[in-house]
Amino acid sequence: MDAPYAKLDQIEPGIARVLAHNPSAFTYYGTQTYLAGESEVAVIDPGPDLPEHLDALEAAIGGRKVAAIMCTHTHRDHSPAAGPLAERTGAPIIGCAPLTLETVGPRADAAFDGDYAPDVVLEDGGSIALDGEQIVAVTTPGHTSNHLCFAYRGALFSGDHVMGWSTTVVVPPDGDMAAYMASLDKLRQRDDHIYYPAHGPAVDRPEQYVRHLMGHRMQREKQILKLIAGQARDIPGIVANAYPGLDPRLVAAAGGSVHAHLLDLERRGLVEQQEDRWTATA
Repeated sequence: MDAPYAKLDQIEPGIARVLAHNPSAFTYYGTQTYLAGESEVAVIDPGPDLPEHLDALEAAIGGRKVAAIMCTHTHRDHSPAAGPLAERTGAPIIGCAPLTLETVGPRADAAFDGDYAPDVVLEDGGSIALDGEQIVAVTTPGHTSNHLCFAYRGALFSGDHVMGWSTTVVVPPDGDMAAYMASLDKLRQRDDHIYYPAHGPAVDRPEQYVRHLMGHRMQREKQILKLIAGQARDIPGIVANAYPGLDPRLVAAAGGSVHAHLLDLERRGLVEQQEDRWTATA
């Protein structure tokens, strides 16, 4: 995909996006902020607090009413622009719950936004009206415990829960593999026709792709169990064997996902830990 930063891109009637200039190994070309609606709009995942990005959002909104500023979760590549944009537009911040942790994993841009202050927190099935239609919250914990997706006109704004360019990082203590898998299964049972993630291209065959993601995680689980079946290993040892040739920038994130798998397997009685080493129980 192209990276037209700070420009409005109309991707279908009633849905447009503006790409923030915050590319990284974890954000792809950057955070995609979506504008849903026509005569009035909702701004979904306003992104990082960058003056150029805020100016572009304000220009994209034009003179239209902003019904809500909506955040899928509160990592710093998603929600920090919510407050400044609310000040500029007078719109309420409606969406995920606030969440701040001291220890948040291996990537600087995954730190939680401690300034996020929603006016309204949406529960599963909660909605707001937009041009006489509804944007509906779908709770999808896993990547973070406060993660939401938003459904609108048959499309799903999937945040970081499902991304077309990469698998999702699931890092304890807040990231939870069992919750992530349950949330994927929840989406699999829906009938959304397309996903618009916060990073990377749209997912135009959602059910097929979600099945692929679930299969990938189950294969990773089997791989981890095989690696520790005959030999106790620590997490770096598992990563070295399970992810040969991995980009060094992603090693810590891979370790976080392996840890999430191990904690899930431990809860199910399939692995046990002794000091920093893990082994299969069977």
